[in-house]
Amino acid sequence: MKKIVIFIKIFLFLLFIFIVINLGFYVYAFITPKFNINASNNIIMYDSSLNNILNDEEKHEFVKLDDINDNVKNAIISIEDKNFYNHKGFDYLRIIKALIVNLSSRKIKQGASTISQQYVKNLYLTFDQTLKRKLQEAILTIELETHYSKDEILEGYLNTINFGSGQYGIKAASEYYFNKEPKNLSLEEASILVGIPKNPTYYNPITNYDNAKKRQKDVLISMVKNKYISRTEMNNIYNKELSFYGINNKTELSSLNYYKDAVLNELKTIDNLPDSITEIQGLKIYTNLDRDTQKLLENNINNEMNNTTMEVASIVIKPQTGKIVALIGGKNYSNSQYNRAIYSKRQVGSTIKPFLYYSALEQGFTPSSSFLSEKTTFNLGNITYSPKNAGNIYANKKISMLAAIAYSDNVYALKTHLFLGEDALSRTIKKVKISTPVSENASSALGTTEINIIDYSNGFITLANEGKHENPHLIEKITDMNDNIIYEYKYKNEYILNKKYVYILNNLLTSTYNYSLLNYTSPTLISISNELDSKYAVKSGSTNTDYWTVGYNKDYLILVWAGNDNNSSVKSSESRITKKIWAKTISNISDNNKTWYEIPKDVTAAIINPISGNISKNGFVCYYEKGTEPTYDYDSYLELFVTNKKK
Repeated sequence: MKKIVIFIKIFLFLLFIFIVINLGFYVYAFITPKFNINASNNIIMYDSSLNNILNDEEKHEFVKLDDINDNVKNAIISIEDKNFYNHKGFDYLRIIKALIVNLSSRKIKQGASTISQQYVKNLYLTFDQTLKRKLQEAILTIELETHYSKDEILEGYLNTINFGSGQYGIKAASEYYFNKEPKNLSLEEASILVGIPKNPTYYNPITNYDNAKKRQKDVLISMVKNKYISRTEMNNIYNKELSFYGINNKTELSSLNYYKDAVLNELKTIDNLPDSITEIQGLKIYTNLDRDTQKLLENNINNEMNNTTMEVASIVIKPQTGKIVALIGGKNYSNSQYNRAIYSKRQVGSTIKPFLYYSALEQGFTPSSSFLSEKTTFNLGNITYSPKNAGNIYANKKISMLAAIAYSDNVYALKTHLFLGEDALSRTIKKVKISTPVSENASSALGTTEINIIDYSNGFITLANEGKHENPHLIEKITDMNDNIIYEYKYKNEYILNKKYVYILNNLLTSTYNYSLLNYTSPTLISISNELDSKYAVKSGSTNTDYWTVGYNKDYLILVWAGNDNNSSVKSSESRITKKIWAKTISNISDNNKTWYEIPKDVTAAIINPISGNISKNGFVCYYEKGTEPTYDYDSYLELFVTNKKK
């Protein structure tokens, strides 16, 4: 009995403390100036030409609550916050119930966020889950409830939530999905729409109709429980067939939404920004987007990926500055808002080999260094490893580094990897600022590491920029609405690789599409040779689940990945897709000067037989650090002497 009394006293004391603190928050909210909710989510993005990134479409068309059908209002309140008109920002009974359910099931099964709390989240600049941010969110929720009526809050909420397919706000959503104004939506249409925001991709009725119908049923059941409709009405509504409009008449380029999302993602990584846009009444973000390049990339992706189930991610970068001028995170933003360019990590395949061969050049290898290329089983301690070349094609003789790069010979790569030591590649990857660590094992040389495409671009920026590194970035500058600078990108441009070896490697990478190297097999990118009208360093890579093409000159770097989201196997017949997207994009960028690199001091040229690496009168021009170039062997010298004598 005594323990019960103590428990009751503790409970009453904590309740008293809670009431006092809560009251303090409401008093604070009352004396705090009213913030402008219509300006709170005001982010304007500019492209590199200072045009609005989406032609002013980010300024959502605000619709008054009176112009929104009661079906929408009743449905959203039923499914999201049934006590919306009765609480003061927090539904404490719902919070307690959710805690009990989640604790008993040991996982998150129920949430307790009110419409007011969700609206405040929509007004926030950052989305980190820190305690400080949660406290700020709670205070803003109280301020919102103190200064605004319930109708104003509901109106603002319905005008800002994400309805998928790049549609924010009820007006944009009703026009996109049903070609209607919000006031004309039927209950079957409204109940589909209000189910989307829980997971805008998963519950998208155009791309995931079955999921959307299940969610619609949840919405309708909640409306029955809250006495908005009868069970008979619910069944009739659920069984009605719906047709969807699904046409966006406003967005010039749907892929711009991927760029926009990537900008917002980068925004979260920038330090010393205000915690909330409400503090500064909005932001102006100056991005590096080149709309023409974005359009070119989108068109090439649409043309080349029209008949495949694979998804895609691609970025276009100016390597001298690290500016990401175009970015696409999927085939179709309306179908999938998942941005593979910023979130996905995939095995990079043979595109990792340039970093392996840079390590080799740094440690004394030359383009003529040779290893035996034949079917090989490597004994690695207690295990064996048998890498295979594409098509099981081997030279069955010694080949040069030049040939190994042109044909992407896996046996040569692994022998190089083991010769240098398995830590050499991982050290080079770290040196070129790729943040994903590469394991020090045999298979790493063949690209089994999963790396994000933007992170991966760090390494290729360094190669394309003659050994200097600059961070890949989308945001150049941020100001407040009065043009006061809040953030500006600071350029580093630091040398981290030896310019001589980078130049030698870059020239070796031009062999991958060169007809003069047709021999016992073909260079890996010979299929796009006719697409190119200039000199590029380029490497393709493939795994059972991924295709990559990465290439550059002094002006532009492009990375293209394609594969299936579920990691299912890719078809060999589709291996050219990323190559074609890359070639058609880099060859047609309007301000690509198509200039090649100047030969560094202490680098010299030699014409070699691409297979043997020996001097040859009709071979491939390779570059060497002075003093390491091959000398004539007797047979080659005699052949050249006889040829010149005849002349």
